[in-house]
Amino acid sequence: MSRRDPLSYRPAPGSIPTSPGVYRFRDPNRRVVYVGKAKNLRARLSSYFQDVAHLHPRTATMVTTAASVEWTVVNTEVEALQLEYSWIKEFDPRFNVKYRDDKSYPWLAVTLGEEFPRVMVGRGAKRRGTKYFGPYSHAWAIRETVDILLRVFPMRSCSNGVFKRSAQIGRPCLLGYIDKCSAPCVGNVDADEHREIVEDFCEFMAGRTRPFIRRIEQQMYAASDALDFERAARLRDDLGAMNRALEKQAVVLGDGADADVVALAEDPLEVAVQVFHVRGGRIRGQRGWVADRMDDGETAELVEDFLLQLYGGTHADDRDSIPREILVPALPPEPATIEELLSDLRGSRVQVRVPQRGDKRTLIETVAQNASQSLALHKTKRASDLTTRNRALEEIADALDLDDVPLRIECFDISNLQGTEVVASMVVFEDGLPRKGEYRKFVIKGVDGQNDVASMHEVITRRFKRLLDEQVRSESVETESGPMLVDPETGRPRKFAYVPGLVVVDGGPPQVAAAQQALEELGIDDVPVCGLAKRLEEVWVPREEDPVILARSSEGLYLLQRVRDEAHRFAITHHRNRRSKSMVESVLDDVPGLGEVRRKTLLKHFGSLKKLRGADVDDIAAVPGIGPRTAAAIKTAVSPVSGDEAGQDAPVIVNTATGEVLEP
Repeated sequence: MSRRDPLSYRPAPGSIPTSPGVYRFRDPNRRVVYVGKAKNLRARLSSYFQDVAHLHPRTATMVTTAASVEWTVVNTEVEALQLEYSWIKEFDPRFNVKYRDDKSYPWLAVTLGEEFPRVMVGRGAKRRGTKYFGPYSHAWAIRETVDILLRVFPMRSCSNGVFKRSAQIGRPCLLGYIDKCSAPCVGNVDADEHREIVEDFCEFMAGRTRPFIRRIEQQMYAASDALDFERAARLRDDLGAMNRALEKQAVVLGDGADADVVALAEDPLEVAVQVFHVRGGRIRGQRGWVADRMDDGETAELVEDFLLQLYGGTHADDRDSIPREILVPALPPEPATIEELLSDLRGSRVQVRVPQRGDKRTLIETVAQNASQSLALHKTKRASDLTTRNRALEEIADALDLDDVPLRIECFDISNLQGTEVVASMVVFEDGLPRKGEYRKFVIKGVDGQNDVASMHEVITRRFKRLLDEQVRSESVETESGPMLVDPETGRPRKFAYVPGLVVVDGGPPQVAAAQQALEELGIDDVPVCGLAKRLEEVWVPREEDPVILARSSEGLYLLQRVRDEAHRFAITHHRNRRSKSMVESVLDDVPGLGEVRRKTLLKHFGSLKKLRGADVDDIAAVPGIGPRTAAAIKTAVSPVSGDEAGQDAPVIVNTATGEVLEP
């Protein structure tokens, strides 16, 4: 991999301002590789252009990978923090510390944006209009807690489909009969009454439990004094349910404080972070991250980076996720600036501090132990990952006689259904890891029948024609720092404009030749191509009669297999989705009065032919624009005939490159 002397692009000393600001390092393709902020831009940037031997190894790699540096001056350090977060999120620089969740955590979510909010357990990114509690370690633990609390706060917990069906038939589901739902679907409570129940539930889950317990106790004693022993017994059971829910959450802070407790475990290469979310003095959730260290920054700088990434994207409707107090092992370099930013995001005062004694000090030590165990477990799992990934890339470069290590690998695969619905996939691996945000799907349009060679030629042509087009367009886009590969309308980087270090195709010599021909027709002669034939795992290169043989134990071969298999999986998933949609549309063609718009509405609502077949007439009639008569005709059209039920007439999916027969 070619290296550059940082002095070749060092700005003139007097040209760098001494104001606060944010800076970006870019590689020769104008891709942002690092984003940082500084109270004094001149002092900070000058530190990068000292003798490379004196820099942290990762910092040295960054400055020798980069080819230019630019900066933006801001008025305050808070503005610098905000801009740094925005640029890191937009450009995803490879040399910035990126804290990755060490697993997918479940959340307890309440859909406040709906007329009748629903409580549910889910994972993944947060959505606006939904209030979240957690994250928690186990989904089953949340479900147990919710099941207990629903008798006290009988709010809706059913899916939209169940809710609509109950409203149509005029009968609540089982939860409505056992008093674990107030049954708004059949009008037992109106929207305002149901929302009051939801708000009480959210208050309880947020840690404000004492008012509810006192209120239930008062109501229980009042019912007993009035000789209404049946109501008193029910309130007694409700009180027991709340206490059982609270028993599942350990009390760690006697003062009932709301705080996030952060601790780090570090070594020269990696850092692990653990957070305990404490609300009302009780642990409501726990979460962990790991990250590669990119420089020799102190713990204080790592804490600042983490707080910015954890809270920087907080929306206005989720500001309660930022607590009043954040306990950390070391204060950030500019704690007042961080506190000001977090206070603006929360809408009220936020304090960041290091506990010195008492329960809070004990708690942060416990969190630190968890972080140390997390780092040890992570290093055990990845003990060889960093070295093997580097070795794999070096082995590929040596075997294919490449000039540089292929940091970006793109792999293409073709899939079809007996010559119809031909699709292709493109997956991207960077530094030996999948970059799923840059995966692409293609529908092959210019090829008839089962012709994988022509399909490969088309998809390679389309991908690299797009690269050339975007590079041409980007040359006319000027910024203060020069031309950039960005969209001229939005200013965002064009991901298709990055040149891969290696193109891998799923197949042997014919597919490799087709890919090479497509590149040559476009005038591209600096992108290496290879193919991986599945039968013998042979690596083929253009214009060579014999394959390149990598040892079965080779890390390079293992990486190529992973890339190829990921492209194959992605292509098959795309193909099955298109096949499912086409099957739904085909069986609906003969339904009278059902046009294209309503067919698409049905497809969007049910998602697949299997789900549409499983729906009853009332479910189908509930889709906007579908009446009872049309719903009955649709049900008749999609009902399986005897041959379909036995699977006799089901089509077979065959990947023609491999001969693999897939389940329909």
